[in-house]
Amino acid sequence: MEVLDVLGAFMPQLLLVLFALALPALDYLFKDKRVLAFATLAPLVGYALALVSWTVGGYWEPPTDGVSPHLIEIDMFSGLFALAFVSVGIIVVLSSPEFIRGERNQGEYYALILLAVTGMTVVAMSTDLIILFVGLEIAGIASFALSGFSKGEKRSAEAATKYFIVGGFSSALTLFAISLFYGVAGTTEIAALGPEMSAMLSAVDGTRSVAVMATVMLIAGLGFKIAAVPFHMWAPDVYEGAPTPISGLLAAASKKMGVAALFKIFLIGIIATKSDWDVALGAMAILTMTVGNVIAVVQTNIKRMLAYSSIAQAGYILIVLPIGTDYAVAGGLFHVVTHAFMKSGAFMVVAALVVRGVGESIDDYRGLAKRSPLLALAMTLFLLSLAGIPPLAGFASKFVLFSSAVDAALVPGQSWLIWLAVAGVLNSALSLYYYARVIKRMYMEKGSDDKVSVPRMAGTAILFASVMTVLLGVYFDAVFDLCQQAAAALFGT
Repeated sequence: MEVLDVLGAFMPQLLLVLFALALPALDYLFKDKRVLAFATLAPLVGYALALVSWTVGGYWEPPTDGVSPHLIEIDMFSGLFALAFVSVGIIVVLSSPEFIRGERNQGEYYALILLAVTGMTVVAMSTDLIILFVGLEIAGIASFALSGFSKGEKRSAEAATKYFIVGGFSSALTLFAISLFYGVAGTTEIAALGPEMSAMLSAVDGTRSVAVMATVMLIAGLGFKIAAVPFHMWAPDVYEGAPTPISGLLAAASKKMGVAALFKIFLIGIIATKSDWDVALGAMAILTMTVGNVIAVVQTNIKRMLAYSSIAQAGYILIVLPIGTDYAVAGGLFHVVTHAFMKSGAFMVVAALVVRGVGESIDDYRGLAKRSPLLALAMTLFLLSLAGIPPLAGFASKFVLFSSAVDAALVPGQSWLIWLAVAGVLNSALSLYYYARVIKRMYMEKGSDDKVSVPRMAGTAILFASVMTVLLGVYFDAVFDLCQQAAAALFGT
């Protein structure tokens, strides 16, 4: 019975893995490589529909493992994160057939996407530090290979090498931190870590120093995963060198996997030591959003600009940790969901244009509104949403996120949190400059007169991301209600 319970809990991930194992064989059997894309979409769409029917409609009862200690748990928090990861996976797969046409090993390409999504969902659903680390590694190893998939390009090999080295270093730091936490608390179960650590801190001298050391290592390890400053320098090079759909996967999903891990560990596992790390993480959040936006201003390559923009977005989400309230977590979750569609959509527009021979320089976007009105409109929606312009999704999620800092600052002794909101608003205003620069190129400057057609499957992905970017902003209350339920599930209230 226990074995069946565990298999029931891991069944969605097992199905994704089985499809991933079958894809190389399908690559060998079929000459039409679009079959691979459809075979990859089948489990992802099925998983997404199951998650939607449960999180939104409440018609599906997710399986739980029923064993002790729990390995994974499917609740509203993990379900919402998993839905974001799977949605990005769908968008990336839809955009890939035209982009990788003519490449070898396409079966392995799609298999690695499924494995990356599998690892991300494991992290979101894990209740144990060891399982969380396994999920990080599954997604990480698949992402290393995907970033170097364009074997004929030197920059792709460079991206994979840098990503592998940085990823390996961050994994080592994370695993060492987990071992120290186990030494202090005697458990790797996230929910039990806090009470056990509190007891040890009050009973054994020197325990706090070990806990602080472990916390520093964990901030560094997971800081690499989400490209937080000062652990961010790999991201622009990797995003530029990786195949563009994979850059979207890394920016919109892989980094959010690190956010899920941070929320679980810092807000549940080591909340007992919050006074040791809240100010440090607040400073890191401000530094991350500021550095990301300032350097994005001077970028001339659209992928590097979006990479630094993604770093800034990680800074916005990081303010949730020092605040630590239900409202802040709901705002962070809301921004994770909206960013998944905004950022992946922007990268898919870039991918569609690359397929049609448009370069990656921002200057190559001159006159795009006349050459391809639909792609220009979609890119405008994504960029304005990233800047936080109403009534798009980015405005709604940033409003909740920044207002949570204002709300928390009203508590006596927590007035410094107001600076997180101030920094967020100022940085959002700064980001509008470099987003508007791209829009200006597309609509107000003259470029080539050659028309740019939209690849059919990529167009479907871009349309899906565009519609979700609008709907998440228009139906603000309904989406935020789900995020509040997810925050309550995280805290067990």
